Amino acid sequence: MNKLCRPLTLLVATLLAWTPPAMARTEVKMATLAPDGSVWDKALKEMGGDWQRATGGDVVLRIYAGGIAGDEPDVVRKMRIGQLHAAALTTAGLSALDNAFEVFQLPMFFASYDELFHVLEVLRPELEKRLFERGYVLLNWGHGGWVHLFSKRPVRTVEDLRGMKLFTWSGDDTMFQIWRKEGFQPVALATTDVMVALQTGMIDALPTTPLAALSLQWYRHTPYMQDLGVAPLIGATVISRRLWDKLAPETRSKLRAAALEVERKLEVQVPDQDRRAIEQMKQRGLEVTVVGDDQLPAWRAFAERFAAQQRQLIEAHDMLDRLRQVRDAYRAGGGR
Repeated sequence: MNKLCRPLTLLVATLLAWTPPAMARTEVKMATLAPDGSVWDKALKEMGGDWQRATGGDVVLRIYAGGIAGDEPDVVRKMRIGQLHAAALTTAGLSALDNAFEVFQLPMFFASYDELFHVLEVLRPELEKRLFERGYVLLNWGHGGWVHLFSKRPVRTVEDLRGMKLFTWSGDDTMFQIWRKEGFQPVALATTDVMVALQTGMIDALPTTPLAALSLQWYRHTPYMQDLGVAPLIGATVISRRLWDKLAPETRSKLRAAALEVERKLEVQVPDQDRRAIEQMKQRGLEVTVVGDDQLPAWRAFAERFAAQQRQLIEAHDMLDRLRQVRDAYRAGGGR
């Protein structure tokens, strides 16, 4: 073989034998407090399966459920430093990202799920923008159910509740200060410490959803549930922009589509599962405490004072005003 041709032949052979490396797989590490096997955990796992199928295996979702990655403030911190990429958070975690989400913790503000869903849909662009500016992308709303007060003794009046040690979320100083200013006995704890706190008497009462009370077995130490709904538990799935921006536009579209499908399913499934959870707990000894009509004005007056104090303490006054504006417009339109 000609000496000049030999190097060229070797180069051609090398190029023919070379195949480009496979595209690196993107692993999304996501944390949630939702217990393993719960309706929320199953929904996230289903979403992960959809992500993997839609992207041909290029995006894989790894879920750390049941608080194994820490309480929500811990999860937010880990997202900020890149140890986690995403999370399914309640308002406590979302408020750590942007305090505008604190407005969704107002007691007795919403009257129905339809009202809530309408307000969330109207405010979605504004809330998406706020999160985006802080480095996160809102993928979907994740509904937790309707919060009720669970307690060791019946709670019918506002004064009944003032006599109890009440769980508040550790790190949510605004809510802690409001409860204390109103004469209550708030105890700031991580949700991962609630069971021990109930067992040892650190707390006597906690606001939570029936489904969570059943899933986490809290109702066994709080055998009384007040029938008066406190507020819907708002949640959302968010992902870090650092990872999101690395994904191709078509990949983002597929992930969003799967996430929105989970949102639609939870809107239907969670309220129904809440109702079933109440029936299951009643069969196991839970007593539903009925708040009499004569006590409703006192509870509503307390809710209004709570809202007024929150407006003074939070920075996002504009969001609280928008929330009320959109809700009132919905009511004035007859729920349309």
